[in-house]
Amino acid sequence: MAALKVLTEPNPLLRKKAVRVPFIDKSTQKLAADMVETMQAEGGVGLAAPQIGKSLRIIVIQIPEEEPFAVFNPEIVKRVGEREVTEACLSIPGYEGLVSRSISVITKGFDYNGKPLRIKAEGLLAQALEHEIDHLDGILYPDRIEDKNKFFVVENRDEESLITCDGNSP
Repeated sequence: MAALKVLTEPNPLLRKKAVRVPFIDKSTQKLAADMVETMQAEGGVGLAAPQIGKSLRIIVIQIPEEEPFAVFNPEIVKRVGEREVTEACLSIPGYEGLVSRSISVITKGFDYNGKPLRIKAEGLLAQALEHEIDHLDGILYPDRIEDKNKFFVVENRDEESLITCDGNSP
């Protein structure tokens, strides 16, 4: 495994819609493992393949106190409710914003071994899934901020706030 370079805005690859993974094999599994290592090294909760320059529909997530996991070809099939949450992103360092996200979501895709996966999520996990799947469609969280006064510079991020990096706050 190897930590990879995270692309930052305004890199055009971040705005490109990612393509479906045709099959899950050793190369895509290695990519997902490298993405987990990168996410952990950067202090993020989630990472999408376009953020490391790969236009593939792969995301990885690790909620604090949980094991990391990958989802290949994820899609949200149901959203419930709405709430405003603080988000940040490894690809937009030094900024945070208030974004409207679902209270809960149901996501489907495939796991690391290619088996169908269905995730019922709420709270931080739901938010992470929405944030990372947005990346696969070339959408960054500031695109979801209607009031630009809700997008702001963050100075001197402390250790506790690092776990909220990449669009995820409790």
